[in-house]
Amino acid sequence: MASKKRARSAARARQLTHLDGRGQAQMVDVADKPVTAREAVAGVEVHMQPATLRLLQSGAAAKGDVLAVARVAGIQAAKRTPELIPLCHSIALSKCEVRFDAKPRVGVLSIQTRVRALDRTGAEMEALTAAAVAALTVYDMLKAVDRSMVIRELAVLEKRGGRSGDYVRPGRDPRR
Repeated sequence: MASKKRARSAARARQLTHLDGRGQAQMVDVADKPVTAREAVAGVEVHMQPATLRLLQSGAAAKGDVLAVARVAGIQAAKRTPELIPLCHSIALSKCEVRFDAKPRVGVLSIQTRVRALDRTGAEMEALTAAAVAALTVYDMLKAVDRSMVIRELAVLEKRGGRSGDYVRPGRDPRR
């Protein structure tokens, strides 16, 4: 029975690169991979009361310019991703942008991040971290007026470069 368990663990470890042959966490060795251009786009939505979104758009929130602070927070988070995600490599970021799209009638703020790097491993974690922290910053700055906000749909929308090739989330127009 123990040998079957070890065999399953070894098979799983071959599929999950962050597990060694015994199923224990490890940092992936990327030293032999070539440095290539990498890009990742992530998105997230913050759902809030329409009046809260109007307040955000007006720039009259008590804590200041919510979008400016969320943009800087997202960029800072992308740069610090390896400090937050234990097995994530430090990568040489060349760009991080954070964009917002407000849908005032339904009270949804969409956040999209784009991260670029020249490195041996992808930028998906940096894009996801930037999007998540930007959304959390929006929540933090507006929670006094709307504690019912919900953060939803954090996802990688696109990825380019690397051995696994390109990815576009099903249903997404890659020209966006």
